Amino acid sequence: MTSEAPSVTAATPSLSAPTLRAARPRTAGSSHVGSVISQILLSLVALLFLVPIIWMVLSALKPSAEVFTVPPKLFGSEILFSNFAEAWNYLPFGRFILNTIWVAGVGTLITLVASATAGYAFARLNFKFQGGLFILYLSTLIVPQEVIVIPMFLVMQQLGWVNTYKALILPWAFTAFGTFLLRQFFMTIPKELEEAAKIDGCGHLRILRSVIIPVSAPAIAVLAVFTFITYWNSFLWPLIIVNDTSKMTIPLGLELFLGQQGQRWELLMAAATISMVPTIILVLALQKYLVKGIALSGLGGR
Repeated sequence: MTSEAPSVTAATPSLSAPTLRAARPRTAGSSHVGSVISQILLSLVALLFLVPIIWMVLSALKPSAEVFTVPPKLFGSEILFSNFAEAWNYLPFGRFILNTIWVAGVGTLITLVASATAGYAFARLNFKFQGGLFILYLSTLIVPQEVIVIPMFLVMQQLGWVNTYKALILPWAFTAFGTFLLRQFFMTIPKELEEAAKIDGCGHLRILRSVIIPVSAPAIAVLAVFTFITYWNSFLWPLIIVNDTSKMTIPLGLELFLGQQGQRWELLMAAATISMVPTIILVLALQKYLVKGIALSGLGGR
């Protein structure tokens, strides 16, 4: 019996090793195939979303008579980069861009300040009816914008803010979405950081400015991009509150290309392509923060 025990012990690894060697290639191969399939599917989905943008850019380079040809053609008989210059001069499009940058920039800044302070209060401070107030605040997200534009217009009219930048910026700068997003992120920050700051004599505002905000840069970048794009693409509210061309934003300016004097589709496509440039630059500049912020904030499943 003592002579058989070593042989059994020695045989066990020799029998299991081939099995492990045979299993590993299959596992590695299946994971590689799955990765390739995922990449192909993601590429197809991305291409599906890019098709309208590609068509817009190519239409901006076509002659006017060839934008809507039957059957549709991807390229025109000639490539006209001059359409971009003509679109810029056809209307005061530079003014529209400056107006939109000002409205979106100031609105984003106010939203970040308001959301950060409110999110910190709901995440870290203890006060009466805190939970109920937060739920009430979040309930404003279910109210469609179309329901409140008329009451909001009447308020702006009483304040004398019609046809002003204040009316374009302030009514939508205090959103529950930003407060919710930053609150979710603030709750993941260890309280030991705040306690250490309190020992050093910091108050709530200094803790927010010196401790919470630097740690929350990814979430703040996500909110900044979402807010900026929301202001940039807003059409309904500017259409109601502004009737002066000098105060119009890009969405209203694009609509002017389809007027009583004709529909310049190639110029509209060129202007729309130009209007995408600032937002693309913003997203590329904050790309590394966006990925981390979406993964760590409330949008990441926390």
